[in-house]
Amino acid sequence: MRCTQANIVFITLIVLIALAGCERTQNTAIDIMPLTETDTTPVKFVLFIDYPEGGKEAYIAGVADVAAILTAPEELVQLRSYDNADPDKSPHRLVEFNFKSYLDLATYLNRQDIAAILEDLPNNSPAATAHTFIQRSDYAQGDAGNWAVKDVYLIDYPFGGKQAYLDWVASIVGLLTDPPQVKTIASYDNYYGGSPHRLVAIEFANQADADAYAQIENVMAVEAESKNRASSWVKYTFVLRSDYVNE
Repeated sequence: MRCTQANIVFITLIVLIALAGCERTQNTAIDIMPLTETDTTPVKFVLFIDYPEGGKEAYIAGVADVAAILTAPEELVQLRSYDNADPDKSPHRLVEFNFKSYLDLATYLNRQDIAAILEDLPNNSPAATAHTFIQRSDYAQGDAGNWAVKDVYLIDYPFGGKQAYLDWVASIVGLLTDPPQVKTIASYDNYYGGSPHRLVAIEFANQADADAYAQIENVMAVEAESKNRASSWVKYTFVLRSDYVNE
């Protein structure tokens, strides 16, 4: 079933209900976006999730119960989950749903079985946020694969300074993409325009490569300058899980 502008309100309500819940609304946030029929740019739907205190194993068991449902729809390109490399740091878990377009994402969210799983998320996590990102062309994708480690940067553009920030990014692309440790790098803008405005994901074969990359002088200089140019900047390192790798 394809989605049209006529049913976008229904889709949005499904997602809001799914991720807000009745008792934990204060711990949950979601961006609201306009639907564009002609948009064919790749889209990433991201969940940041905290495991219940002492309840990670039970949560993962629940994931196993619904993995087949989440991965079955034809419009889904890829689904991957990650744990925070620092288990004490929030968010504990990253889940990424990749689609060829927003319409495919909307179709996916409009499925009753998918909506039911998302609706139950606040009952299993003390904190969960959802965001939709649209891919930018700042960086080449690189070598696609199930890479073990992913650095994720969440960035807010300075007020009125998005274009200046992007112009600066264009001037330093090679400094981030040239090191041999990098397997793939991609950037995304928040489709709704909310915070975080920008997501950058850099993937590595292993933690040793991620650590070596972080110590490169040019990379450290770019990170320092990015912090100065952005109004908000945070970095997380996530490790690939096996929850959805074999779909």
